[in-house]
This record gives sequence, structure tokens and C-alpha cells, in this order.
Amino acid sequence: DVQLVESGGGSVQAGGSLRLSCAASGWTSGRYCMGWFRQDPGKERDGVAVISSDRRTRYADSVKGRFTLSRGNATATLYLQMDSLKPEDSSMYYCAAARDDCRAASWSDPGYFGYWGQGTQVTVSS
Repeated sequence: DVQLVESGGGSVQAGGSLRLSCAASGWTSGRYCMGWFRQDPGKERDGVAVISSDRRTRYADSVKGRFTLSRGNATATLYLQMDSLKPEDSSMYYCAAARDDCRAASWSDPGYFGYWGQGTQVTVSS
């Protein structure tokens, strides 16, 4: 079955950068929607950025212009480059995947995604 493994989290000062990676195994070819969500304790999981099989990307307003989502040529690795980090970006970040294209109305709905990684912590200090 599909497995997603995140890496690249850590601690950084405000204004710094981190790059998260998500390695997907067991994935067959076809349409997909993959991306990143983040979640704080006791709060809902929020969409950060997603990419479709046509490589179209969507971003949360809070990260536009600072985060860049891309997929490796091997199609099995997803990257989230996070620049100009702010303390409010601190959260647990989760990689997610769905076996269909991203939908404009539901790209940030966690319920659309059937596969999840275990999460990687990002901490930004002021």
C-alpha cells in the first residue's frame, strides 16, 4: 500500500528557511493530489499547499510568496521549501496524498486525502 514518510523538520529562527521532504512508496501512476497540511494540538488540520498530477499548485493565503511546493522528477518525492518563516508557522506538518486531481473547492479538506504521513515538527522561534 501507499506509504508517506516526511523529513526535514526542525527548529529555526524567524526569517529562516527549512525544506520538508515527503517520500512516497507503493504509488502507482495516474492522477493524484499531494500536499502538506499542518496541525496544532487541539486544532483542525489546515491545508498548506497541494500539487496535482498536472503540476498545478495551490497555497494557503498565509504562506503564498514564502512557501514553494514541488515534486521530484522521480514522481515519488514531494518538497516544501519554506522561506521567511514566522513563529506562527510552527506546527506539526503532514504529507498527504489522494488518488485523484486536486479539487478547487476542496483542496484544503483533509477528508479528501486517503494517505497520510506521520508528521514532522517545525518550530520557528522569534
